[in-house]
Amino acid sequence: MKCPYCNSPDSKVTDSRLTGDGFGIRRRRFCEKCGRRFTTYEWVQETLPAVKKKDGRREPFDRQKLLRGLILACQKRPVAHGQLEAVALNIERSFLDRGESEIDGREIGEKVMESLEKLDRVAYVRFASVYRNFQDPHQFIEELKRLIESDPSPS
Repeated sequence: MKCPYCNSPDSKVTDSRLTGDGFGIRRRRFCEKCGRRFTTYEWVQETLPAVKKKDGRREPFDRQKLLRGLILACQKRPVAHGQLEAVALNIERSFLDRGESEIDGREIGEKVMESLEKLDRVAYVRFASVYRNFQDPHQFIEELKRLIESDPSPS
């Protein structure tokens, strides 16, 4: 690794440890020529799949866009931001693990609804009403009935 101060190609690693999220390595280095210390980080380079939209367009997978949708659905609900970040990360990870170069946008929406139904059922209904583009109140009522019938804890 070249020293960022003197460009010498000779540096030694003095300490290595995992990053806070556990997905990278932080290395402290010492330049043998100028004696200065510097830090480098190492991560696995993952290629995110492209998302195929309904209209045939393709765009890069964007976890922040996914997170914004989750935040909007959970607005004024008792759901912590950390929980939403975990959901977004889990959804992203599930698609990365498949190793495919392209995923259908509908699959993302279905995974979001599956996660929201477990996390907060009101947020689920909010998201579903937009995602499924309910055209009349009857579609909305049918979804609510299905949700109520599947409720394991009647209140």
